[in-house]
Amino acid sequence: MLTKKPLASLVALSFSALSSQAFAAVTFGDTELTYGGYIKLDTMWTDTSDGQIATGVGRDFYVPGVIPVGGVGESATFDAHARQSRFFLKTATTLDNGKKINGTLEFDMMSTYPIGDARISNGYAPELRHAFLTYDNWLMGQTWSTFMDLASLPDSLDFIGNTDGAIFARQAQVRYTNGGWQVALENPETTVTPNTGGARIVTDDNSVPDVVVKYHHAASWGSVAVAVMARQLSIESAGLDDSTNGYAMSLSGKYNISATDDLRFTINSGEGLGRYIGLNTSNDAVLDAAGKLDAIKVTGYALAYKHAWADKWRSSLIYSAQHIDNDELLTGLAVTDNTSSYAVNLIYQAASKLMFGVELRHATREILSGDEGDLNRVQFSAKYDF
Repeated sequence: MLTKKPLASLVALSFSALSSQAFAAVTFGDTELTYGGYIKLDTMWTDTSDGQIATGVGRDFYVPGVIPVGGVGESATFDAHARQSRFFLKTATTLDNGKKINGTLEFDMMSTYPIGDARISNGYAPELRHAFLTYDNWLMGQTWSTFMDLASLPDSLDFIGNTDGAIFARQAQVRYTNGGWQVALENPETTVTPNTGGARIVTDDNSVPDVVVKYHHAASWGSVAVAVMARQLSIESAGLDDSTNGYAMSLSGKYNISATDDLRFTINSGEGLGRYIGLNTSNDAVLDAAGKLDAIKVTGYALAYKHAWADKWRSSLIYSAQHIDNDELLTGLAVTDNTSSYAVNLIYQAASKLMFGVELRHATREILSGDEGDLNRVQFSAKYDF
C-alpha cells in the first residue's frame, strides 16, 4: 500500500534527485518511483527522386518502404517535429514475501498519425512504448522483442539508424531469462501480399505466439547475441483459410575498438521475417493463386562504426541493407526487391545531458521490375535528457 508524503517533502526529494546525475526518484512506502526521459527536436530536409513522401512517419524518420519509385520528381520538403520526445516511469516495490517486483511505463508521440497535424497546434497523442513488469527471472508485458538486440543499434540521430537491416519490434510477451539465455512467447501478427500484388493484408488470425530463443554474451570487449525464432503465418478471412510456418536467425553485437570507438553489426535472415525487419518493408508471406500462403525470405544486414574525434565530438558511419526473395509470379513486379542506406553524422555533446547533431543520409529502394528511387536527407537534432 502506498503512503502519502507531505508535498514539501516530495518537492525536496525531487529537487535533490534532479540535481544529481541519476534519474529522479521518490519513495512512497514500499515503492520507489523513478522518472525521466528526454525532449528532442528533429528537423529534416528531404529530397526524393521519384515523387514526394506522403505525410506520415516516413517524413519524421527513415522508413525504407515508403521511398517513392516511378513517380515524378518534386521539390525537397522541410519538416520539423518534437514527437520523439518521451517520458518514462519506473517502479520498484518490495513485496511482503521479501522479493522485489519492478514495473516500467514509457510513452512518446512518434507514430500516432492521424491524431494531430502540422496546421495549427501540432498536437499528437501519447503512444505506449513499454509497459511491463519483471519478477524473479520473468518479464511480462510490452517491450522490445527478444529477437532484437539493442546493443547493435547505431549512435544515430534517426529514430533507428540502421533501419534497412535491423530487427525492430515492440510487442507484448512473456520472457524467461537465465544467465545469458532468454526464451519468450510473443504476440503474433501476419502481414500478407495479395496474389499478384496489392495493398497489404494484416490478418490478426494467428492461433499460437511467436517463439524466440536467444543467447546474449557481454564482456569487456563488447557483446554478441544469437537468436532464433519460429512463427505461425496465418490468414482466415474473405474465404481464405491457410497457415504456414516461418523461421529466422539473427547474429548481432558490438565490438569495442577502444574506450570511445566501437563497431556494431547485425545479420538477420529467414522466411516469414517481414514484419520484424526494415519496419515491415516486406510482408511475411504472399498468397498464391489457390489462396495458400507462401513465406517470403528476407535477409538484412548492417554495420556501424562510431568514432570520437575529441572529448565532446563524435561521429558514426552507418550502412544498412535488406534483400527480399520475391517470386514475381506471385507478388507481381511492384513489390520492393531491396533497399539500402548510408548515413554519417557529427554529434556535439555539449554537456552530459545536452546534445546537438547533424546527420546526412542517402538511401535507395528498388522494386522487382528494376525501377528504383532515391532519398537524400539532412537532419539536425537537439536533445535534452532529464
